[in-house]
Amino acid sequence: MGQQQLLLIVLGVIIVGIAVVVGINLFSANSSSSNRDAIVTHLLTLGSNAQLYYRKPVPLGGGGITFTNWTIPAGLSSNANGTFTATVTATSVTLVGVGTQTGNDGSTNVKVTMVIGPYAVTSTTINN
Repeated sequence: MGQQQLLLIVLGVIIVGIAVVVGINLFSANSSSSNRDAIVTHLLTLGSNAQLYYRKPVPLGGGGITFTNWTIPAGLSSNANGTFTATVTATSVTLVGVGTQTGNDGSTNVKVTMVIGPYAVTSTTINN
């Protein structure tokens, strides 16, 4: 083989290697973003459930204008996207979702905290 052919082979290998590294980085960024979105969606579902409990009268199995005694329904405290916990007070529910994918810092998992009020989502904090 000539020198020119060897140079073209080496150049081709370098280009393919760079393309593989870029592809892996894009996949990692997309998977953590998707996990973050899935966590937020699940927390909104849980928040809606908590607000329903808040508004429902006590005789019908609700809280009667309080979040006290609301818990995350069985089977919804974890799924393929992460695990979910709730801190309940009479006037609000703080939901925390910890994802399964590593976040932007590269060392800890995606984490979303959402505070649910009686009629709206009071705040949402996305950590990592």
